[in-house]
Amino acid sequence: MTAQVTVGVDGSPESLAAVAWAAREAVLRDVPLHLLHVEAGARAEEPDGGSAALLAAAAERARGEAAALEVDVRCVRGRPEEVLGGAADDSELTVLGSRGLGALGGFLAGSVSLGVVATARHPVVLVRAPDDGGGPAPDGGIVAGVDLAHHSDRLLGFAFTEAARRGGGLHVLHCWSLPPVYVYAGVMDPHIGDELGQLAAEALEELLEPWRKTYSGVRVSHEAVTGSAGARLVDAAKGAALLAVGRRTRKVVFGPHVGPVAHAAVHHSPAPVAVVPLD
Repeated sequence: MTAQVTVGVDGSPESLAAVAWAAREAVLRDVPLHLLHVEAGARAEEPDGGSAALLAAAAERARGEAAALEVDVRCVRGRPEEVLGGAADDSELTVLGSRGLGALGGFLAGSVSLGVVATARHPVVLVRAPDDGGGPAPDGGIVAGVDLAHHSDRLLGFAFTEAARRGGGLHVLHCWSLPPVYVYAGVMDPHIGDELGQLAAEALEELLEPWRKTYSGVRVSHEAVTGSAGARLVDAAKGAALLAVGRRTRKVVFGPHVGPVAHAAVHHSPAPVAVVPLD
């Protein structure tokens, strides 16, 4: 893995928003920024020389965010999903732009973005253009969605580290629901839900305790709530600088698969979304 932030560049507004976000992230991490443009086509062909202007504009945008930032550019001809996926596996963080869905306020994550997100071995961040109602909120905190049944140190490590870099807060959210076996019992005893909710809150507190000690400078809040995890996280991400969700490796026959919670986050979050592989 190379200590760098890689961003996919295609000249679109959302791509330039991703470049700006990635430039600030590279400064926070004190690593170089790698701008990568992919021209679709056979690998044997030479890249179109016109891509130089596109990359130059992206580099200028990046240096506008941080004049002293080390920026390198590269144009590659090949399958975008394959090239970007390979770059994501070789970078500590990859940033991609995603088009918004207008009034619905979500991401339009195409097959390339979803393919990279679904298979990358390291975190991938999706960023919207400000005109789509998205873009970063620099003063906002970090929101992280945690599944207590399948939690991972990789997700919490990423979320706590990002919060520490920004000097802001971290809000950790766990969504739970009554197991089917309790549904009928819940009708008979309405307190069962309260008891299970308290157990979930205590388990979340126990999970976070060692992280609080390690990252003592991070202001941490948490809650265990019922309802749709995707909807709850999207709502919690309003005003956040970044929403972090996990993604487990899934073997499927057709197309990329990121799971329902990550899928809801990348399509509807008002904040940039970091998808972190859990295994």
